[in-house]
Amino acid sequence: MKFLIIIYFITSFFFLSQSFKTKEQSIKDGYEIYQDFCLRCHMSEGEGSKGIPPLAKSDYLFNDIENSIHVVKNGMKGEIIVNNVKYNNVMESPGLDDEEVADVMNYILNSWGNSYDKLITYEEVLKIK
Repeated sequence: MKFLIIIYFITSFFFLSQSFKTKEQSIKDGYEIYQDFCLRCHMSEGEGSKGIPPLAKSDYLFNDIENSIHVVKNGMKGEIIVNNVKYNNVMESPGLDDEEVADVMNYILNSWGNSYDKLITYEEVLKIK
């Protein structure tokens, strides 16, 4: 019984700690994740490269935030249209945990001319399969 209580408190602490991250801290953490996992294809200013869609001022990101989170979390393949340009490539899942996905999404959604008022949270990412 004591073991279950300890597990409960540890789990509760973990979830609460995720809920108190500020947007600024999430963006800062997301920058580091972007450098490690996204920079190579999407470039330093989010401009993308040949066959790789831009993240800077991307209509695709903002048209469906939930789907954008799904793509960062799980990868994607197939045709998409970003800013009226067709792309047909594969993006493998980068293998990020849910907190890292939230952080990198907050960074992307608030960089290079992008602006998003809400904070993408760990809990929001956790719900997306």
